Amino acid sequence: MRDELKSLLPKLDVNRRDFVVTTLAAGFALAVQPVSAETITTDSDGLEAGEVSIPVDDGKIPAYRAAPKSGKNLPTVLVVQEIFGVHEHIKDICRRFAKLGYFAVAPELYARQGDVSKIKEIREVISQVVSKVPDAQVLSDLDAAAAWAKSTGRADTTRLGITGFCWGGRIVWMYAAHNPQLKAGVAWYGRLITETDELRPKNPIDIVSDLKAPVLGLYGEADSGIPVGTVEKMRAALQAAGKPSEIVLYPKAPHGFYADYRPTYTKEAADDGWKRLLAWFKKHGMA
Repeated sequence: MRDELKSLLPKLDVNRRDFVVTTLAAGFALAVQPVSAETITTDSDGLEAGEVSIPVDDGKIPAYRAAPKSGKNLPTVLVVQEIFGVHEHIKDICRRFAKLGYFAVAPELYARQGDVSKIKEIREVISQVVSKVPDAQVLSDLDAAAAWAKSTGRADTTRLGITGFCWGGRIVWMYAAHNPQLKAGVAWYGRLITETDELRPKNPIDIVSDLKAPVLGLYGEADSGIPVGTVEKMRAALQAAGKPSEIVLYPKAPHGFYADYRPTYTKEAADDGWKRLLAWFKKHGMA
């Protein structure tokens, strides 16, 4: 089984063989403390949920998996972390999907670069870890997560979707241009235009013509880090390319409006976005 699974994985040239993160963080990342009283907690009753280990080309990465205890051929969702890694909020989102009959998996995509859960300042999270994570590594690890899900015999990866938040929202756009087997993606307030470098050579707006699956973008009008102008440019680019992707812009919603554990949580926009996500997945063959 190991050799068969490894044959499904993409090859990635990674110089660094040491994995800094070998187990997932418990609870919430230090940079997001204190946690809001509005934090949503989804129980694991009726679920198979917990940490797993996913083989990648240069070792193994930890991930969180949640699925109904019984059943096969479950639609599969890759859940992509915020900049804070796979902490409790991302795990809870996996359980929310599992309660609805999905096989959800969230791989720790910073495993080689560092453990952001123990860093108190967001600036340090970005400078010490996030800025060092290559897009190529992320896309390869997501492919590995999908291959691992398939290997369990319970996940139907012909019905593969992806959703991500903040840092992960950008990754959703990039992955939709990367994987031709993807059915649909939902990107929550992911940057569309920003500085590029050797590790991140392209922006979502640069790969619009390469999109292989429809993406629903959920953005906030009051997001200080993602100007409305860049959202409108993305809309125009999608329209010009004739892509079936869509963008929803919520009035007065800030960045992180789905993050119920933070002060930015905006219930009306969050609830509407979740309903749209489920409808988007259903529309594009996920349910």
